[in-house]
Amino acid sequence: MDLLIFLGIGAVAGWIAGNVMKGNGFGLIGNMVVGVVGAFVGKYLFGFFGFAFAGMIGTLMAAVSGAVILIFIIGLIKR
Repeated sequence: MDLLIFLGIGAVAGWIAGNVMKGNGFGLIGNMVVGVVGAFVGKYLFGFFGFAFAGMIGTLMAAVSGAVILIFIIGLIKR
């Protein structure tokens, strides 16, 4: 059940990150997929540096951060 919630948060994070990173997005579905992957990236990176987020809002913040970073990196590679 926690995984489903995390996937949902990742999808929302991808949508938010796509709106933040205008011009580097991948469409609605693509941004949601990148958001789910970015959620895992964000959770890992913040955990690696010793930051822990509690609750859905904290998880969403980490997921959006990871998704923005991932969209930025993919945008650099696509050039």
